[in-house]
Amino acid sequence: QVLPLDASALTRFVAPRPSIVAGRSEFTYTRPITSIPLGTAPSILNKSFSVTANIDVPAGGGEGMLVTQGGRFGGWGLYLLKGKPTFVYNLLDLERPKIAAPQALPAGKHAVEFNFTYDGPGFGKGGTGIIKVDGKEVAKGQLSHTLPFALEASETFDIGSDTGTGVNDADYVSPFPFTGKLEKLTLRLGPKSSSSSN
Repeated sequence: QVLPLDASALTRFVAPRPSIVAGRSEFTYTRPITSIPLGTAPSILNKSFSVTANIDVPAGGGEGMLVTQGGRFGGWGLYLLKGKPTFVYNLLDLERPKIAAPQALPAGKHAVEFNFTYDGPGFGKGGTGIIKVDGKEVAKGQLSHTLPFALEASETFDIGSDTGTGVNDADYVSPFPFTGKLEKLTLRLGPKSSSSSN
């Protein structure tokens, strides 16, 4: 009494589920927060997005994670590496395109932005990423592909440190806490791809 067998595992896996973030396009965080399950975190998949981190860099320079989602086998992170704003996209551990500012941030208050313009419509397309510091473009790069459906379920969405596996082990070791003060972080989601369900 088991027929017919249900072979719709992929369909059920990617189907939208009830979520406290559903329908929202802007998220503001005013302090570090970690271990947010991916199901209750904003999803950047298959769409344009932007992240703005208002930070205070300590004397001698700052380093550490500003925001990350996912981990070693798929995800992304925006952080200061030796003081330089850096964005990394981990594409299933196959490639890790990186966009990084050429100069470290001096001490003081700064707005670090990452803006991604998606090449959709469709799933898993690439796009263009731009890093701005205090409103001025400092780095630009291309992502040839992005993750189409989901990030690893065991990873989380973290602000101010990385509580899971790192998106780029060559750059840092988790938890990689930000050494300055994170005053506010805003994530804005662009329109979904017309072919997207995320």
